[in-house]
Amino acid sequence: MTYTPTAETPEPVEDSGATVDVAGLGEALLGRWAEVRKAARDLAGQPELHRIDGLPMDEHRERVVGQLKYLVDAGAVHRAFPRRLGGEDNHGGNIAGFEELVTADPSLQIKAGVQWGLFGAAVLHLGTREHHDRWLPDIMSLKTPGAFAMTETGHGSDVASIATTATYDPATQEFVVHTPFRAAWKDYLGNAANDGLAAVVFAHLITRGVDHGVHAFYVPIRDEQRAFLPGIGGEDDGYKGGLNGIDNGRLHFDQVRIPRTNLLNRYGDVAEDGTYSSPIASPGRRFFTMLGTLVQGRVSLDGAAVAASKVALAIAVRYATERRQFNASSDTAEEVLLDYQRHQRRLLPRLATTYAASFAHEQLLQKFDDVFSGAHDTDEDRQDLETLAAALKSLSTWHALDTLQECREATGGAGFLAENRFAALRADLDIYATFEGDNTVLLQLVAKRLLADYANEFRHADFGVMARWVAHQAADVTLHRTGLRQVAQTFADSGSERKSANYLKDPETQRQLLTDRVSTMVAGIGGALRNATRLPQKEAAALFNEHQHELIEAARAHAELLQWEAFSAAIAEIEDKGTRLVLTWLRDLFGLSLVEKNLGWYLMYGRLSAQRARILGTYINRLLSRLRPHARDLVDAFGYGPEHLRAKIASGAEQERQHEAMAYARTRRASGEAPVDEKVLIARRKAEQKLSKNRQKLEAKN
Repeated sequence: MTYTPTAETPEPVEDSGATVDVAGLGEALLGRWAEVRKAARDLAGQPELHRIDGLPMDEHRERVVGQLKYLVDAGAVHRAFPRRLGGEDNHGGNIAGFEELVTADPSLQIKAGVQWGLFGAAVLHLGTREHHDRWLPDIMSLKTPGAFAMTETGHGSDVASIATTATYDPATQEFVVHTPFRAAWKDYLGNAANDGLAAVVFAHLITRGVDHGVHAFYVPIRDEQRAFLPGIGGEDDGYKGGLNGIDNGRLHFDQVRIPRTNLLNRYGDVAEDGTYSSPIASPGRRFFTMLGTLVQGRVSLDGAAVAASKVALAIAVRYATERRQFNASSDTAEEVLLDYQRHQRRLLPRLATTYAASFAHEQLLQKFDDVFSGAHDTDEDRQDLETLAAALKSLSTWHALDTLQECREATGGAGFLAENRFAALRADLDIYATFEGDNTVLLQLVAKRLLADYANEFRHADFGVMARWVAHQAADVTLHRTGLRQVAQTFADSGSERKSANYLKDPETQRQLLTDRVSTMVAGIGGALRNATRLPQKEAAALFNEHQHELIEAARAHAELLQWEAFSAAIAEIEDKGTRLVLTWLRDLFGLSLVEKNLGWYLMYGRLSAQRARILGTYINRLLSRLRPHARDLVDAFGYGPEHLRAKIASGAEQERQHEAMAYARTRRASGEAPVDEKVLIARRKAEQKLSKNRQKLEAKN
């Protein structure tokens, strides 16, 4: 398929007169749960919840425990729990509010997440009404702090292979929880080192000699004096690279007995005589259903990472609009950092990605609420939610780390000072890339879903359908791999840069380029793996491993496409024309930056001609110059005030220093007291010498 450009439209000049309705855009970014977010931001702005840099680890931990109690007293942590127990049954709103806590202190956000989003949520979603009545009130009130004991030292993302067991003893109607060796210790658990009185422990349920797979059990671990109960031991994980307000630790169990009724039995139960039963017959489906109920951790990390990126960019962009460096275009006035194209390249594409991630997160949050409220809760809905959460969490957490580092560098030495927060936020968010699922492993999950969907398209296809698909693939190869498409593009553009630019800025072009990359990659991998199911297990694993990198790249491309689609959908809802125009430029910057990042692929596979590839960078630079006047408005629309940013370089102090310096220089020049720059004297001498030579030449002629 070739693109035929429509009649040329004039390019808008950089100073288009467009303005951003900051308040209106801010409301659009707040999304469906705007009021919850505003209330959460008000809470996060309270100094009682703010991180204090330099606190010793023990004091930081103690402060965060006090902050959890502050949240309880403020009624900020109960939204997802049942109304009959004092909650609101508001699952989407709960996550929307929770993720804003990252602006106060990531340690507070994650420790709150452990208590109510993991420990409490496991009881809520894996337990029954009896369990809710017995344990949730004390979990909600913080009377029972708890740990979420899934990860083991020897197994992280591979939950199915954990080694802890819970063996049923029908004689006493108890489960015996046991960690058989050191690698089976539960590790990296928040609330495990000091504060937890109980834990939801994931272990293989064994009854009547049959292993029914991983299930969850409520296990008391300490008494009221914080001493371990008999058979339970543990260690403190100690000082970490970040999040040192959380008491991460290890737990191990030596033949610890718990009542049969401590099995969280929504999806699997054991009768008094040891008979196992489950509403889900398939062990594999049962396992993934149980884990799927805990997807809110990934959803909340996606949102928290987006919020951290917004904070970082708000600080860096404000500083870049005030800080001046080097007098490139004037002898007396230095340039504002954001006026440099390279500085725009550093910050504005990341700003565009943050907007894309923000709009995509809102769609994820809506999907999450639909599933957990029961509005749309089919197996397919849950699979879609799990896939979407895995895709977006991976991209947004990596993006947050990249953004924090780039903003740190873009603010120079000031960015390295603790008072400006980049270093601490970068350290605290580092674990987000592997927390609640290693990002690389999560993208493999996404890729497998893409391959499954691809295979399903042809599962019931007849010979005619397959033949047409093979013919289409052959034609596609002929068109793209032989350069015919590139020739057609060059001919269509007739050597005109404007036509090439019009092609690139067309949203259907961007959609086609991004979609085509995903579909081509998935089809290629699907073709390479099509016979894997017929091979012996070892050979099939080796074949899969050969294409693992391609799988992950396809999943990443798919997630980026989802973000682009979410951005485009959000633009369609914006009524203010100026705001819509600026957001369109920002969306184009996001989409075309993705193409530029993968330009080698587009050229290698014949999707772009050399001319269009050459004009791509030029057009991106034009987008940067158009967006430059609106950069401050775009970060102001995030809605974070000084109480959330808490960075001196974003306080206006830099602008005051610059004004003071310029006023001093003007006063000195006006007074005539300013010393003459040696370079000025040299220039004057050269000018005088030149003038003298010209006079001499003129006199000689006369």
